[in-house]
Amino acid sequence: MRTVQLGNDTIPAIAIGTWSWGVGINGGKGVFGNTYGFEDLFPVFEAGIKNGLTLWDTAAVYGMGASEAILGECIQKTNPITLSTKFTPMGFQTKKAMEKYCNKSIERLHQSSVDLYWVHSPANVKKWTNQAVALYQSGKIKHIGVSNHNLDQIKEASKILEAKGIHLDAVQNHYSILYRCSEQEGIIDWCEKNNTRFFAYMVLEQGALTGRFTETNPFPAKTRRAKAFPPKRLKELEPLLIYMGELAKKYQADISQIAIAWAIAKKTIPLVGATKVSQIESILKADGITLTVEEIEEMENQALKTGVSVKASWE
Repeated sequence: MRTVQLGNDTIPAIAIGTWSWGVGINGGKGVFGNTYGFEDLFPVFEAGIKNGLTLWDTAAVYGMGASEAILGECIQKTNPITLSTKFTPMGFQTKKAMEKYCNKSIERLHQSSVDLYWVHSPANVKKWTNQAVALYQSGKIKHIGVSNHNLDQIKEASKILEAKGIHLDAVQNHYSILYRCSEQEGIIDWCEKNNTRFFAYMVLEQGALTGRFTETNPFPAKTRRAKAFPPKRLKELEPLLIYMGELAKKYQADISQIAIAWAIAKKTIPLVGATKVSQIESILKADGITLTVEEIEEMENQALKTGVSVKASWE
């Protein structure tokens, strides 16, 4: 597994996401149509750790604590990992809301601190970035990141942190071959110039870029991904998936691995969800694929031709 730097720490070049872990609100059942619990997921976690995938990402809002609780149970049975979780600002939050939520996250995760803590939305950048500063200074979080922020909001957060002698270590946004706003708006370039790691979530568009789901084999009804990618839209993706399938054949891989390899080639840390051991194995193989410049350009051309670019409701 390739590694990169996050501040002074060395981390894997791919992060494993746990959004689909657990069945609470905003979790596996409503978003993905999944109902995975600890017994299903511990073998997945164990396989990842054994193969060097030691960077795991969750959030308090995923299943309203369910994802963190399952991951915390897994962590108790292994050596320390690099742990990433998030605070989601909401309008009703109290003055010390972030500290309260962070403490609850730490408790669910059975940790004394968190390696990477994210401000999960740009609502009131000044307020929540300053609250993250307080947690950093207390030692409860080691690195600060922002998620779902645009370039101006990222710069504002960075400036607030710099004034306190703290570096903005990470940005996490929706980014895939179909949705390249962070690239087009200059966010990825800004991150590279400022030694800030860019984490790309929804690299596989929740399964739409795996080749598994088609017009005749659509996503589970009434889920978030079924609404984002109905059968008609899956049909529109066919030319892109055919080309990605050709690359997969060349590299003795599958389509999802090509999508992940593309994200790595774009100098991002892809954040890939996993609920099966076979998906861990697939992620590991993607780490070994290096696409050519010509292949990357053609993938991007094919993606543009589909006309498909789905912005999430929270962005």
